Amino acid sequence: MSTPTFTAEKAWYARGARLIVGVDEVGAGAWAGPIVAAAASVPLHSRLGGIRDSKLLSAAAREELLATFAARGIHIATAEASVEEIARLGLRPANLLALKRAVEAFREPPDAVLVDWYHIPGLSVPQEAFVRGDRRVKSIAAASIAAKVTRDRLMAEADVKYPGYGFGVHKGYGTAQHRVALASHGPCPLHRMTFAPLTSYR
Repeated sequence: MSTPTFTAEKAWYARGARLIVGVDEVGAGAWAGPIVAAAASVPLHSRLGGIRDSKLLSAAAREELLATFAARGIHIATAEASVEEIARLGLRPANLLALKRAVEAFREPPDAVLVDWYHIPGLSVPQEAFVRGDRRVKSIAAASIAAKVTRDRLMAEADVKYPGYGFGVHKGYGTAQHRVALASHGPCPLHRMTFAPLTSYR
């Protein structure tokens, strides 16, 4: 299992940075629901060894880790790009918008932003992008956990509001169960109508 490190954060501290945040998002490929991004600062003394890319952890492990963040001095901020913004802007611009909003929602402006894959347009602070950053950089991995837990909770709420689609199980992603539900019920307001196979319902 890949274990993220503080190598990138330490390099920025050596350059004089005081506050460093990692950012990541989830939900870009889903058929329904928002994109959710998170920004996270992880102090070097946090000693929370279980932080991994959220995709490598169970739902229970993600929830348990997130519950310990505040006590370990790990601060987070989350933000969204809505279904309407995904339709209007396109997927990648909406993705970048969610990431930018998460940085801007942080408790104070960071000195450096570490990003999974992308450079975020319009940020007023330095940033560095990492290929597979959620598996390499501790603060990006922490952000991936916060984003995933936040979005999963939103989709659990959606399951109550829009029963019959299975949002609490598949979280809006394209599964066989989701496809059957669409055939039975048609789309709901959370569905991304610009995504296949939703376009056939327009």
